[in-house]
Amino acid sequence: MRLSAPKKLTWSIAVILGVIGLLMNFGVLSIAGFSSFWLVAIGFILLTLATLFKGL
Repeated sequence: MRLSAPKKLTWSIAVILGVIGLLMNFGVLSIAGFSSFWLVAIGFILLTLATLFKGL
């Protein structure tokens, strides 16, 4: 299985999701209805999928 680097846009979206999740976890930011854990998890899942599938 060959892995590929994610595109800059995909990487940026994943990092933004992760940072928002961390800010929510530390109480700096609060968004009703969202869990900080799930935002960070979605960011990591997005990065994993972008690494596994070329062109994402």
